[in-house]
Amino acid sequence: MPRSLLANYPRQTDRFDEMLAENGQLRPSWKAFFDHLDSATPAQMRHQRDFVRRRILENGVTYNVYADPKGADRPWELDPLPLILSQQEWSGIAAAVTQRARLFNALLGDLYGEQRLLRDGNLPAALVYGHNGFLWPCQGMRPPDDIWLHLYAADLARSPDGQWWVIADRTQAPSGAGYALENRLIVSRLFPEKFRELGVRHLAGFFAALQEGLAHWASKDEDGGAPLVVLLTPGPYNETYFEHAYLARYLGYPLVEGQDLTVRDDRVYLKTLTGLRRVHAILRRLDDDFCDPLELRGDSALGVPGLLQAARAGTVLVANALGSGVLESAALPGFLPGICEKLLGESLAMPSVGTWWCGEPTALEFVIEHLDRLVIKGAYPSQRLEPVFGSELRGAARAEMIERLKARPTAYVAQELVRFSQAPSWSAPHERRLIPRGIALRVYVAATPQGYRVMPGGLTRVTSATQTRFISMQRGGSSKDAWVLSDEPAGAFSLIKPPIGRADLVRSGSNLSSRVVENLFWFGRYAERCEDMARLLRAGLSRLVDASADEDLAALRSAYETGRVLQLLPAVAGKTPGRREIETQLLTALCAPEWGDGLAGDIRRLLWVGAQVRERFSLDNWHALNRLQHQLQAYAKAKPSLGEAMSFIDQMLLASSALAGFAMDDMTRDDGWRFLIIGRRLERLVFLANAIAAFLRLDSARQPGCLEWLLELADSIITYRSRYMAQPELLPAIDLIVFDDANPHAVIFQVANLVRYVDRLQRELPHPGGESECQALRAALERLRQFDLHCSALRDPEACAACGNCPDLAELLDTIAQDASRLSDRLAMRYFTHVGDVGRPTLAA
Repeated sequence: MPRSLLANYPRQTDRFDEMLAENGQLRPSWKAFFDHLDSATPAQMRHQRDFVRRRILENGVTYNVYADPKGADRPWELDPLPLILSQQEWSGIAAAVTQRARLFNALLGDLYGEQRLLRDGNLPAALVYGHNGFLWPCQGMRPPDDIWLHLYAADLARSPDGQWWVIADRTQAPSGAGYALENRLIVSRLFPEKFRELGVRHLAGFFAALQEGLAHWASKDEDGGAPLVVLLTPGPYNETYFEHAYLARYLGYPLVEGQDLTVRDDRVYLKTLTGLRRVHAILRRLDDDFCDPLELRGDSALGVPGLLQAARAGTVLVANALGSGVLESAALPGFLPGICEKLLGESLAMPSVGTWWCGEPTALEFVIEHLDRLVIKGAYPSQRLEPVFGSELRGAARAEMIERLKARPTAYVAQELVRFSQAPSWSAPHERRLIPRGIALRVYVAATPQGYRVMPGGLTRVTSATQTRFISMQRGGSSKDAWVLSDEPAGAFSLIKPPIGRADLVRSGSNLSSRVVENLFWFGRYAERCEDMARLLRAGLSRLVDASADEDLAALRSAYETGRVLQLLPAVAGKTPGRREIETQLLTALCAPEWGDGLAGDIRRLLWVGAQVRERFSLDNWHALNRLQHQLQAYAKAKPSLGEAMSFIDQMLLASSALAGFAMDDMTRDDGWRFLIIGRRLERLVFLANAIAAFLRLDSARQPGCLEWLLELADSIITYRSRYMAQPELLPAIDLIVFDDANPHAVIFQVANLVRYVDRLQRELPHPGGESECQALRAALERLRQFDLHCSALRDPEACAACGNCPDLAELLDTIAQDASRLSDRLAMRYFTHVGDVGRPTLAA
């Protein structure tokens, strides 16, 4: 029997312990879970930690850290042990946070309405008007039913006496609810028996309530159809972009960026392939001042010009309402008790951490006198002032701080130092031990027609090992799931809606934005480009091993020369390259940073464009992309050996095959899928046509060794061997990879499929005017079908030279590659831009 985990658990007497009571005994809400935990062996604990880490990596749960020198995408940190709260304790928390949401909603209505609080002196005018979050253009605006806050979050911490305090309020675009949901899915699978036995309350009902509220207050069309709700994100570089994509997929909302939306006649529209589609509600994850460059921040490239006017006109719901950022001020909590009495006629149920705004003379005197036990912060978020701990200031530093407070008192706030309560976390992987970590709980509230509803749980944020005085996810903090126990078995609520009738069946998705479709198109192109480059490198690297014979060296040189002509491989200056020079250039093209057009560069571009449309991929598809990213990171750290390079290419081709399989088997055949496949076919056609044309112009084109690597490049070597059971010859090899319409890697196969796919696009997504995009390729298809292999240089070069009338296949392939490139440009102009849509009819949802 392993020794009890409590034996070495260091309980700190100056902090509240979430697991242990003052007498050192387990709290009742923790006992059942801890008994299960205490029986775990070291091997089981390692397995649990590994399970969490593996699920986070596979699911691609990341938190972008802008200043991280190791890269922006940092895996989300999740401690396997949850924070456990009893139903009785949670009831008090939920009531207090609900009151706070009602209070802030009423406060916003007053600040942008009658401003009684400012007139009566309940709130200093300098504190409001000096805040860059107070948006003058929003003055007089009234959202539907005066609901300003649709989603609110409060950061809570517990003092040593067990009292919960609010340490921060999130009113613009509260983050973390998606991470809380992902934490729940992982941890509940880690402890499934205890999760059921303890009756842990589910989270899905909260998100259903959020959906209900947005649908209820969204603007309505005359026909009464279902409203279109979108989730507005700043884009993949935002620190919580994973959550944006995750929530959009979970809630069923299109994930859009500012460039996906446009305002026409005071209405917001989504740019789709079928035209402009009316948007009725926007769940925004964009800060206020970035939302509309027309009336707010003029240099914003993230917002939607005219959005504020549309919201003012009442034609679109923006949640949370623009201007709500004014409440995110560290100085505001000090005035909330009086404001609560004034607006709600109630006492504030949960106090804020002690706060003094230095803009008040009495508060400034108090702060200077008690500086040693206070923390100095900026009064407004725009100041981005690092917290200054008064206990650390000595001599000149303390005097300088006091002078700064006196010089600009309205810019500073002092708060009491929060000693976070502690909860158990796993120790190092090789140890069977619990260690205490400071925690804070972020609780979420959603507006519904029946009132505000609280998420039963939330996001538990955990201090890092080195920083215990504040919690920052960007500085190494981690997270926990939060379990709220129920006295009754938790219902299996889901976001799955009631049965759908025949009249409600839908077989097409019309809410794909043009940007999403364009990114899927380029995802297809980059996926194929990576595969083509990998096959070219493998053809060369595999022949380095046996390049001693003249024929093998000729094959190696022909593969290298073809890649050089296509500008895919670096050139060797001034001489005919030998084995050593070619090896250097091939490895450079694999992952050297100085060769941006190499395989590593193509993979990075694939990963980047994949991140733009993350919500469109299945979990398995995203796993394949994540594995590809991790493999690239592992091999890019140092110059790989020949064997390591071959191994990496094999793994890359395996991942590429998985991506192609997902596209063909798992994706619905909608417009997004069609453009992805068109992208793959276009890229494959351009590459094959150019590569075969370059190969045909080589003197060594008829050598069996050279033909063999060309067949490998077209992934057709097995088919050739099974058909001919002989060394490759030029005529049958070219027939297979150019003219065989049953070979998915033949040139004619790509052309025929592109004609078919694009013709269908034009039938289903007609645009007025203009000729068919496929006119040139349709002509090329006919030329390929009529090409006479028996009257060409492929069969008898000497007879062909004497004849003088034989067609030149290389020139035909050059023309096809150029036609394919022009087709790509025409598709972009016709389907990915909306310049010509100004006069076209728009679509209601």
